[in-house]
Amino acid sequence: MDNGLNSSFKKLGVIPVIAIDEVDKAEPLADALLEGGLPLAEITFRTAAAAAVIRKLHDRRPDLLLGAGTVLSVESLLAARDAGARFALAPGFSPPVVAKAREIGMPFYPGVMTPSEIQGALAAGAPIMKFFPAEQAGGLPMLNALAAPFALAGVRFIPTGGIKLENLKTWLASETVLAVGGTWIASRDAIKKGDWDSIRKNAAAARAVVSGLR
Repeated sequence: MDNGLNSSFKKLGVIPVIAIDEVDKAEPLADALLEGGLPLAEITFRTAAAAAVIRKLHDRRPDLLLGAGTVLSVESLLAARDAGARFALAPGFSPPVVAKAREIGMPFYPGVMTPSEIQGALAAGAPIMKFFPAEQAGGLPMLNALAAPFALAGVRFIPTGGIKLENLKTWLASETVLAVGGTWIASRDAIKKGDWDSIRKNAAAARAVVSGLR
């Protein structure tokens, strides 16, 4: 477990979850996040450009805490690591991917939605997990119910899915929540349009909510 990384997650509160199709949009996107006070990005492997975007930002924007999302396979995990990602997340729990992440020293946060998946992730050495899809799976009441039996194990979560500025404060107030993932900060459509001003404003608004809590 990377305690420094997790401290950054807790302090920043929101991890922008980003699907980006064009590598040449990477730098202005990063600048909008940095100017909005949110120096963090999860570049998802939902597009063919993901590894190239991570590599470019690793080289050009070293102040950005850079991770990979939607890491579904060992191959994607290694591609993310080789491109310069410092952490990785997945929507589900794959024991081989968790095992490889531990082997290469990559902080990895598998996705869970059931007690069995939480127990499996714990047994695999992953006490911090992505709760996905958060709102659709029952929201914070569901997460609190799931987390309760595992409290002594130190389980923490990064809920993602359906979380927006309007419900951000509610999620972050929970002791089980390390940070949340948010696609609303930099939507795929906003990136395609080059709407960097809205992304900057979304990042700043999220940081304002977080700073009032942490």
